[in-house]
Amino acid sequence: MKQKNDIFNEKVLVVVAHPDDEVLGCGGTIIKHKQANDKVKIIFLADGISSRKNNTNFKEIELRRKHAISSSKIMGINDIKFFDFPDNSLDSVQLLKIIKKVEEIVRKYKPTIIYTHHGGDLNIDHRIVHQAVMTACRPITDSVCKKILCFEVLSSTEWSNQSIGYNFIPNTFIDISLQLKTKIKALKAYKKEIKKFPHPRSVKSVNSLAYLRGSEVGLEACEAFVNIREIIK
Repeated sequence: MKQKNDIFNEKVLVVVAHPDDEVLGCGGTIIKHKQANDKVKIIFLADGISSRKNNTNFKEIELRRKHAISSSKIMGINDIKFFDFPDNSLDSVQLLKIIKKVEEIVRKYKPTIIYTHHGGDLNIDHRIVHQAVMTACRPITDSVCKKILCFEVLSSTEWSNQSIGYNFIPNTFIDISLQLKTKIKALKAYKKEIKKFPHPRSVKSVNSLAYLRGSEVGLEACEAFVNIREIIK
């Protein structure tokens, strides 16, 4: 069914640092886009594993990717792409290389809406992905991207240094009351990433955040975003 809200019926690109960020940040919204017959593509820039100290990183990276594929299928997404930038070390990569990867995807895919990380997150990879997206999506004449929305990721956004003045203050709320159960199912596909409450990346915490954001705007459950740029023609 088509939605009246102009955020839907679009070509959507979700750009994240690590597999699981997409579900935590905007999983319900992704599902809602698919239910509205929108095209959705997800790209993962870093592997999410290689910074961890063990001798099975390659196997663990492959397992994380399998979980990402399973999670995406639960959300109804088949168009995903993995890059091989190092986990929690994007600051060791020349920023231009990351920007060019994002630019290439944007040029070929031509998204009208982009979802990505907030620039004030604690995680360095999140901040660099945000910077790369903003640079790759400069509002030049032939750009078709009309909206960039930044999401929050539990255990990163709320742990950031609030004193630097780049706080996550949402101004866009998307109702995911009907999508929350599927979001949680997609999150559970990341079997090794789910923690026990009161860790912020627990199922209970993810549900609680959705209900909190919903209550802020008189709805049952929401995902919250900072609308960085919106172009209306």
